[in-house]
Amino acid sequence: MLKDFAKLQTFLMVTKEKSFSKASAKLGISQPAVTQQIKFIEEYLDTKIVQRKKNGILLTKEGEDLYRIAKRLEKSIESSEKELIGIINKNFTFVIGSSNAIGNYVLPNYIGEIKKRIDNEVHMNVDRSCKIIEAIEDKKIDLALIESPVFKDDIIYREWIEDELVIFSNQPLKKQLTADDLLEFDWICREEESHTRKLTAEVFEEIGVQCNNFNVMSIMQSPTAIKESILNADPKAERPLVSIMSRHVIKHDIEAGRLYESRLKNYKIERKFYIAYSKERKHDAFVDNVVNYLLSLNKI
Repeated sequence: MLKDFAKLQTFLMVTKEKSFSKASAKLGISQPAVTQQIKFIEEYLDTKIVQRKKNGILLTKEGEDLYRIAKRLEKSIESSEKELIGIINKNFTFVIGSSNAIGNYVLPNYIGEIKKRIDNEVHMNVDRSCKIIEAIEDKKIDLALIESPVFKDDIIYREWIEDELVIFSNQPLKKQLTADDLLEFDWICREEESHTRKLTAEVFEEIGVQCNNFNVMSIMQSPTAIKESILNADPKAERPLVSIMSRHVIKHDIEAGRLYESRLKNYKIERKFYIAYSKERKHDAFVDNVVNYLLSLNKI
């Protein structure tokens, strides 16, 4: 019966008008039809819900219980109808998924403009690149901004902005670091699954450095947690506490003199950020609008 809410609507109208005939007029159906629907409900529930009186109708105890349930259902349906109308009118939430560095330090600068361009709300989901791509495939997000292209056949990838990974500390460092210098630091590293960790490991191998020779103090997943840990480390410690991070994450702290950056001698660890979206959304006006705006940001 719950699948056929029309009968419960008839019951609610009969209760409101306290009359079968008035309910019939309000609903635009015949009085016998109203009577038939109330009878159907009573047979379904195997109990009397309405008693006819000379001055109207009176609900039985079971009828009062049903009335409370029906009212809750009515409110829920009304709320769902508003959401459906919102979709029809394109009043929806555009969801952008992003990897950690982008979602926490790059994308927030542009959310306001994106909202204006599509005239809708924008939400962000932040996770590892592989998880964000899975969310696109599951149609849980509309667009992704990731640090590494997790290539899938049903996804379109567009190169976005340049990024550079740098070594940083809350103590001044030499501008150029050798392989031997890296062994003189205490380290906070990213988890092995992160693109930053994999890219850094490849470069270290090229210069003959083994990460397992580092004095690793901790391994963290969040760039923010790493940055805050180093910001709050003892600035006079004998061995500087360092990590490797996207320059976008620490840019403002470098400019304010709270952190110091350095690079490997003769090496620059660069990568691209990528825009990704489903091939099914290739001609979607909202996705196109956001993508074109993001691509117009040549440099940040």
